[in-house]
Order: sequence, then structure tokens, then C-alpha cells
Amino acid sequence: MIEISATEIKKQKKLVLTWSITFLTVFPLLIILGLLMRLNQGEKISLGMDNFYVLMTLHGLGMAGILYSIAFAALWYLIGTRYAKLNTGTGYFVFFMVLAGVAGLVIATLIGKFGAGWYLLYPLPFKGTFWPTWATGLSIISLIILGIAWLIGIIHLVYALAKEFGGFSNLLGWQYIRKKEVDRELPPIVLITTVSLVPGVIAFIAGAVFLVMFLLQHFEPTLAFDPLLLKNLIFFFGHTLVNITLYCCIGWVYALLPEFTGRPWKVDKVVVYSWNATFFFILFAYFHHLYMDFVQPLPFQYAGQIASYLSAIPATAITMFGVIAQLYHSKVKWGVIPLSFLLGTAGWAIGGFSAVVDSTIAANKVLHNTLWVPAHFHTYMLGGVVLFILGFLFYLSHSKEEQEKDKMAKFGLWLFVIAVHSFIATFYRGGLRSIPRRYSDYGGIRIEYTHSTGALLAQIASVFIGLLLVGLIIMYVSIIVKLSKRKIPSAGA
Repeated sequence: MIEISATEIKKQKKLVLTWSITFLTVFPLLIILGLLMRLNQGEKISLGMDNFYVLMTLHGLGMAGILYSIAFAALWYLIGTRYAKLNTGTGYFVFFMVLAGVAGLVIATLIGKFGAGWYLLYPLPFKGTFWPTWATGLSIISLIILGIAWLIGIIHLVYALAKEFGGFSNLLGWQYIRKKEVDRELPPIVLITTVSLVPGVIAFIAGAVFLVMFLLQHFEPTLAFDPLLLKNLIFFFGHTLVNITLYCCIGWVYALLPEFTGRPWKVDKVVVYSWNATFFFILFAYFHHLYMDFVQPLPFQYAGQIASYLSAIPATAITMFGVIAQLYHSKVKWGVIPLSFLLGTAGWAIGGFSAVVDSTIAANKVLHNTLWVPAHFHTYMLGGVVLFILGFLFYLSHSKEEQEKDKMAKFGLWLFVIAVHSFIATFYRGGLRSIPRRYSDYGGIRIEYTHSTGALLAQIASVFIGLLLVGLIIMYVSIIVKLSKRKIPSAGA
């Protein structure tokens, strides 16, 4: 760690609290959108097809954006108070640009009725739409603003780390591979931050390319682009964004879990090789989203399966063993923070395994257009990323002793986790019963068993969404009460 002044720590704390309050406000609202969609599929309410896809678009884009933003903000805080000097002015600039982008998307969807889904598959935003052209243009511009904001934040953070640790290669831990003795230990969070965010730079550039192409067609409707090229760019951007969100969270598990186990978690050659392999494979795993596109070059399809398998092994395996080594006989006191980290790691493992199943070409032919897909990404996002984020928020708000004794927070956490996995189980069951995904409702399915099963599972899912919201509110009360009482660090803290 480097010496950071008390004044700078106060500034960084205020910045991360700003992000945290935003997350605490927006996240449950986005969950409610998901609840409305499942109630519609369960035939308990009638949204109408257009409104369903509007909510699906805002829910998907909103969840991806808010989860990445708070994950990045948490990394920024931990890096900026321990390992490198970060400019809080840049941090606030990123925050307000993200707010502007989010405001644009809310207007475009809820007012303009933009309903192309988070994936914006070309030429969908421009052909046969039920929304006005201005909503398409505003959505594109809003996403460009978000991409620019995140790109500025990433570049600033990685540059500050490279300056502090003597170059980019040192951030990747290559000094551990050389036979010379390492002069300065590399914190695991710094390695994982680099592996997470640098592929993000490439992904955001790809996102900028397809969004600029979209913007050009918006202003000049006679233009036309290759749909397969745009689909590759879209899924490279989207898949990478989701993955780096997860890896950002894993970074602070490496940094914070040792504070509760009392054991160091250091970088060595095995950790370096594992995360460097992940750095490479994460760039190619997205190909498994395009198995159904028969015009995609065949070598890319094989590369997708191989990269999907290999990207799931090194970092996951080394982290799982690391968590076990941290906890085994450590006499850790099971407060809400280590519980959140352990249960989040389990959600990551379960969701990752089901994702690998879907990335297998033979299984993908059967499962890909079913509810199995939302099952696996809800598992590692809701059952993994969100638990990591909640653990971090408790770390901000609670002392070590407070989080151990907070029985209300533990009850809320367990209720949330049980409800989450029960909710997700309805998706897995639907996938195995061939219930299609992205349907606003199942009334048009002529096979009565499929129709009735899909509606019943949606009704059951709605109950568990309600329960997880209750668990979330219980934890919110605990976090907000402690944050209101906890002072920002002062000199000497």
C-alpha cells in the first residue's frame, strides 16, 4: 500500500458513497421491472407486448449498467485509498456522465417506448418498430455517453496503476514469471483490476464502433451494414461487459476476505498464469452467442466452444481454491460480509457451470433459445455479483464487529439468497422444459403443456421475486442506518 492522505480518503469515500446511494436507489426499481415482466408471463397482469419489451429493454440495459458501475466504483475506491492516487474530479465526471446516459435511456424507453432489447440486434432498431425514430437516436446517443464515461474511468485508473507499479507488464504480474526476485509485491486486486479493465477498453471501443454505425444509419436511413459483423461487435461488447463486472467484484474479494480470515492472499506464478490466461480467453468466449448463425465462419464456432471452456477454468479454479484455503480452519467469524463473499462465489460457480453447459454446441442447439439462458446469467449476476456488491456495501457501512453481530442483516441475506436461487430455479426448469425466452407471454404457444408450464413457472417466480425484495429491504435498512451513523474517515484514521 502507498500513503494516502486523510483528506484524499475522505474525498474517495464521498465518491463511493455517491455511487452506493445511486445503486441502492436504482437496483430495486429494476428488480420491480423484472417482477412486472414475470407477472405478465404468468398471466396475472396484462402489460401489452410493446410495454413488455420496453420494460425488458430498460431492465436489461439498466442492470448491466448499474452493476458494472458500482463494481467499477468499488474498485476505484479500494485502489484509490490503498494502491494509487486517483483524481476524484475525474471520478465525479464519470458519475455525472453515467447519470446523463441513464436519464437518456429512461426517457427513450419509458416515454419513447424504445423496446429493442439490450442487444439492439441489427436491423431491429430501424425496421418494423413500434417506437418513434427519436427514441432510437436518443438510445444510441445515451449508450455512447455511457461508453465514453466508462472508458475515461478505466483509462485513468489503469494509467495511475501503471505509473505506480512501473509499467503495464508489471500490472499483469510478468515479473513473477522471470527468474529474478520480485522487488515489489503485486497486490492481487491490482492484477485482477488490470485483467478486468483492459479487455473492457477493447470491448468499449467495439461498442463505440457499432453505435457510431447505428448513429450513421439513424441520420441516413438509406445506409445498410452487414448484420453478422454488427452482431459480432454487439455480443463482444455485451459479453465482455458482463464478464468484467464479475471479475471486478472478484478483485475486492481477494483484497477484503483476508481481513476476516487473518491470512494473506498473495500473487504467485500460479495466480499470474491463471489470470493472464483469462485475460486472453475472455476476448474470444463471446463466439458461443453466435452458434445459431450458420453463416458465421466455422472456425469461429469451434473457437467459441474452446475459449468458453478455457476461460471458465483458470481464474475460477484458482479463486475457488483460494477461497477454500482462506476459510479452511481460519476460525473466521461468519458475519454478513464473509457470508456474502462465500455465497457470491458459490453463485459464480453455479452460474459459470450452467454457462459452460450452454456454450457446448450440442447442448446449445437445444437450450439456447429457452429460459436456460436467463437462468445462467441471473445465477452469476444476481446470485454472484449482487452478493459481492452487498458484501462491499456492508464493508463500507459496518465495522468488523458490527457485521458479525447484525442478526437482522444476516436474516435478510439468507432470505435474499434462498429466494434468489428459488427464483432462478424456475428459469432452469423452464429451460429444461423448452419454455422459450424473450416471449412477452405464452398465450400464443399452441402446445398447451408448454403454455401452462411457462405461465405457472412465471407465477412461482413472481412469488420468489417478492421474497428477495423483502430480504433486500431488510439489508437496506441495516446498511442505511449504519451509513447514517458512520463518519467519513478523518485525519489519523
